[in-house]
Amino acid sequence: MANLAVSAAEAISVIRDGDTVAVSGFVGVGTPDELLIALEQRFLETGHPRDLTLVFAAAPGDGKDRGLNRLAYKGLIKRGIGGHWALVPKLAKMAVDNDIEAYNLPLGCISQLYREIAGAKPGMLSKVGLRTFVDPRLQGGKINSRTEEDLVSLQVIDGKEWLFYKSFPIDATLLRATTADLTGNATMEREALKLDATSMAMAAHNSDGVVIVQVERTAIRGSLNPNRVQIPGALVDCVVKSSRENHMQTYATPYNHAFSGELRHPLESIPNLPLDQRKAIARRVAFELPIDGVVNLGIGMPEGVAGVAAEEGLLDCVTLTAEPGVIGGMPQGGMDFGAALNPDAVIQQSLQFDFYDGGGLDMACLGMAQTDRHGNVNVSKFGSRFAGAGGFINISQNAGRLVLAGTFKAGGLETTIREGVLNILNEGHSMKFLGQVDQITFSGPFAAEMEQSVLYVTERCVFQNTPKGLELIEVAPGIDIERDILAHMEFEPIIGEVRSMDARIFMDRPMNLKVDIFDAPLKERIQFDREKNMLEFNFRGLTISHTLQLSEIEALVSGICSTLHGRVDSIVHYDGFDVTSSLEDPYRDLVARLEKKFYARTQRFSRNPFMRLRFGAELIKRNLNARVVREAVVTGYAD
Repeated sequence: MANLAVSAAEAISVIRDGDTVAVSGFVGVGTPDELLIALEQRFLETGHPRDLTLVFAAAPGDGKDRGLNRLAYKGLIKRGIGGHWALVPKLAKMAVDNDIEAYNLPLGCISQLYREIAGAKPGMLSKVGLRTFVDPRLQGGKINSRTEEDLVSLQVIDGKEWLFYKSFPIDATLLRATTADLTGNATMEREALKLDATSMAMAAHNSDGVVIVQVERTAIRGSLNPNRVQIPGALVDCVVKSSRENHMQTYATPYNHAFSGELRHPLESIPNLPLDQRKAIARRVAFELPIDGVVNLGIGMPEGVAGVAAEEGLLDCVTLTAEPGVIGGMPQGGMDFGAALNPDAVIQQSLQFDFYDGGGLDMACLGMAQTDRHGNVNVSKFGSRFAGAGGFINISQNAGRLVLAGTFKAGGLETTIREGVLNILNEGHSMKFLGQVDQITFSGPFAAEMEQSVLYVTERCVFQNTPKGLELIEVAPGIDIERDILAHMEFEPIIGEVRSMDARIFMDRPMNLKVDIFDAPLKERIQFDREKNMLEFNFRGLTISHTLQLSEIEALVSGICSTLHGRVDSIVHYDGFDVTSSLEDPYRDLVARLEKKFYARTQRFSRNPFMRLRFGAELIKRNLNARVVREAVVTGYAD
C-alpha cells in the first residue's frame, strides 16, 4: 500500500473550488490547525480554493485568530453550516454582515447528521429545535437574508411534529488524531476527545470525498493496536504530521495526562474558587445536583458548578458530563472547555447526543443571556453579535430538569459578598430580562407544555418557569425586590411566596452539602405536609445500617399519623439509598407494616432500574403496590 504521509500543502492542494469541507474540533480539542493554516496560505497565495462550504458541529476556534478564524476571507467561504459560532467571531461577523450564507443548526444534530451522510440517508428526523429559531416556522436556522435554501423542514408523523435535517455530500474532511501509521490507521490516545472523527471520515469517503488527518506522530504499518484505531486507514487518503505548536491538546494546555486518561490528577490540589457572584450562582445550582444522577454542564457560567461540586465532595455522588463525549470526572472551562480531569469515559460526540436527546440527562445547567416573561431564553444572537446555539437546544429540550444560570444584568456589574450579604456596587448597564428576546433558543411555553422543571438562577434571585410565565421564588440576602430586581426588568414576573436564598451560599466557607445529603437525621428526612395530607420521605443518600434506625422511622411515622383522622398519602425518594444486607428484609417488613396501617396511596421514586425492579418484587411478596418509578423532577433545594 502507498505511503499516505504528505505535507500539509500537498494535502490541501486537492480541495477544489465549491467543495463542502467538514472540519473537526471543539474549541481547540481536535482542531487541525496545521491543515487550516495550509488552506489559508494557499488561498492567499493563489486565490483558490474559492466558494467553500464549511461544516462544523462545535466551534473549532479560540475566539481570536486560531481554528476556523483563519479562513474568514471573502471569496474563500461561500457558506457556513455550524453549531456554535462564538469562538469563530471572524466567520460569525461575515455571517452577520451578509457576506456569506450562514446556518446555525443544533450542534448535536450536525454531529448526528454525519452518520446519516455516511449511510447515504436523505437526512435525520429529530424533535430537537421545535419551537426555536431552528424551526422553519420561525427562521429555519438561517442567519441572514442571503441564506435562502431550506436545510430544515417540518414533518408530521402519526400526528406528532418532527424536524427533518437534510443531508448533503461532503467533499473533504479535515480531522485530527494522535498517531497514524503510513497506511492511514489513526489512534487518538493523547487527544482529550474523540469527537466525530470516525463518522466524519465515513461521510466524506462515502461521498467520494477526500479524508485528511493531521497527527503529531507517525508509526510503521501494523504497529498500532487495532482496538485503539478510531479512523481506519481504509477511509483515509492522506496523513499530515503537524508541528508541535499546531497540535496542542487544548488551546490552553499543551498536554495534560489527566485529560487523556493516562494518569489521574489529585482533585484536592485544585484551589477553591473565590467567593464572588459567579461562585454564588454556581453554589445555588449545586443545591439542585441530583444524587446518583447524570448532569450536563454548559459553557460559561455553569463551568463553576464543577468546581463547587469538587469543593463540596460531590463528584463521587453525581456523574458530570460535557457534550463532546466526556462522562464523569471534572469538566473544565475556558480554553480547556470540552475536556475533563479524570474522566470515567470518553465516547463519540454523536453518541453523547443520542444519550442526551433520548432523555438520559437527569439535569442540565446551561448559560442564560436574554430571558422574557414567557420563560423564553436567547443565548444565540444579540443584535450584531452572533454566538450560535451550540449544544444548548439539544440539551435544554431533553434534560429532565433544567437550570439556566447567569448574572441578572450584563456589562459592568460589580458586586461584593460580605458576612452573608450580597452588595451591588455598580449595576450592570444591560438588561437581560426583556419584554421579548431577540431570538428563541429555548422555548419556555414549550417546556411548560412538556412539564419540564426549569429554574433561572442569578446572583441575586431565582425564578421558575410556569404555564403562566416566569415566577420569582427566591431572593438573596441584602437584595430588595423593588430596587434591585423589578426596577431592572422590562416586565413584572409572577410574585407569590418568595423565600430567601440559602445563607450558606454567601458565606466564605464550605456549605457542607454532602453532610446534608448523607448525614441528615431521620427527623429532618420525614416531613408531613398538612395542606396536601402527605408524608414525604427524603431518603436520598440514606444508608440503613442499624436496627435503631428502623425503630426511629417507625416511631416518627407513628407519632405523626396516629394523631390524624384517616390515612395519608406518602411519597418516598430513594436515590442513593442503601440498606445493609442483614436489614433488607426487616426494612421491607417495616415498609409493609406502615403502609398497611397508615397510607392511602404511596409513590416511590428511584433512578436506579435495578433497585426499582428488585424492590418492586419484594413489595409484591408483601401484597403492596410494586410500582417504583424514575423521578423526572427532583427539587433537591426544597428538601
